[in-house]
Amino acid sequence: MTDLKIRNIVIVGGGTAGWMVAAGMAKLLRDDDIKICLVESDAIATVGVGEATIPHILYYNRLLGLDEDEFMRRTHATFKTGIEFVNWGRKGQSYIHPFGPYGANMEGLHFHHFWMRYDHMGKAPPLDNYSLMIQAARIGKFQRPDTRQPNSPLSAIAYAFQFDAALYARYLREIAEKGGVKRTEGKIVRVSQHAETGHVQSVSLESGEVIPGDLFVDCSGFRGLLIEQTLQSGFEDWSAYLPCDRAVARGCERVGPPLPYTRATAKSAGWQWRIPLQSRTGNGHVYCSEFMSDDAALESLNRDLDGAPISEPNFLRFKAGVRKKPWNKNVVSIGLSSGFLEPLESTSIHLVQTAVARLMTNFPDKLFNQPDIDYYNRRTQLEYEQIRDFIVLHYHATQRDDSPFWNYCRTMEIPKTLLERLQIYQENGRLYRHDNELFNEVSWLAVLHGQNINPKRYHPIADILPEAELESRMRRMEANVATSLDLMPLHQAFIERHCKSRD
Repeated sequence: MTDLKIRNIVIVGGGTAGWMVAAGMAKLLRDDDIKICLVESDAIATVGVGEATIPHILYYNRLLGLDEDEFMRRTHATFKTGIEFVNWGRKGQSYIHPFGPYGANMEGLHFHHFWMRYDHMGKAPPLDNYSLMIQAARIGKFQRPDTRQPNSPLSAIAYAFQFDAALYARYLREIAEKGGVKRTEGKIVRVSQHAETGHVQSVSLESGEVIPGDLFVDCSGFRGLLIEQTLQSGFEDWSAYLPCDRAVARGCERVGPPLPYTRATAKSAGWQWRIPLQSRTGNGHVYCSEFMSDDAALESLNRDLDGAPISEPNFLRFKAGVRKKPWNKNVVSIGLSSGFLEPLESTSIHLVQTAVARLMTNFPDKLFNQPDIDYYNRRTQLEYEQIRDFIVLHYHATQRDDSPFWNYCRTMEIPKTLLERLQIYQENGRLYRHDNELFNEVSWLAVLHGQNINPKRYHPIADILPEAELESRMRRMEANVATSLDLMPLHQAFIERHCKSRD
């Protein structure tokens, strides 16, 4: 009988993506017959700017068995409860996209419909008053969820992390190597393919070493060494929707206690991120080269740093879009080789995480069943499209008309899937979550409401509650948030107590 078992897995490229794949596979493929080799070159720099995450990373860290406090110490991490968006709807305005709910759903409806009715009555306080995460972020408070109080907003606390991606990759490398992954240093100079099938058979290094494999995972970044340069899998360009194509990043000294949220400040031709770590602050300016030069982008970045710069500027070039065949033959692309969506909603690391999970679900044998591959590719495409629409929303749902860039974004043609969501919401406030997509109704509400997109009406079933009952419930929920906020410690104090980095 023919042996169809995958025995040799080769991961091309390290960095956060490569070592996330390696650590995940080492944990899930505990089989002495399966050898995992990661090939990377110290001479090839990684992007290393994906320092902010979303709550799903907790599942990945738990899968690997990481102690959360130790992980935070090792990566100089801080907690993250949301993202603040400054100057996106209009200049001078800001809002926070929180992790965690607003209020509580009632009568089978999303909370915001009742808030809209309350607002129509002329009695509603700001929507933010019903979000513990927003209120805590504003005054720099944090704690982990308290499951002892199931009816309290404290039990619904959701969080992610802000960390040094290079330190995270180093940490994962230790875990992967302890799990049996072999790291090989070297630059790949040749890729050999099977004459008939076109499958990749081996990669050759400058040293002359040849590394054969059954399954190859391409984590080579924007280059797409295997998936594109070798297999020419094609790329679906989304730059018409997401025109920013460059970034310049650099770190600066930390000034004051680290905030428990990431900040994205809209600028004349893009936006600037601010990611507070325990040891420093990460900064970057994402911009569109059609409307801003590299020199002007760096000048703008430097002007808005909180502290003195501590690293040289790192310029990056990219194009928004997705690989047409993220899995092609016996090569699976993961990370930047698979596609790129700018880090506005901190999704880069999440996309690596879900790709690993999807690959494990559809893990092949040597026959590489094409229907499995097609399914993987369709789900990857859908995931990227759903996140794309959410990011495009931030640009399109603006009232800014102070620069050519924002005039373009405000008036550009948008994907039909996004247009339909906007039309439904603008009419009656309804929000939907399709196919268990990443961003739920709360996330869409945060951006739509935060950028001044207001529905004409609310869901008619929201009128089912008597006025007095609605007012009583709304006041009670607002008071519960305020009471919970008083009980929370400061973010810095929580870190000092539980997970302060050692260096």
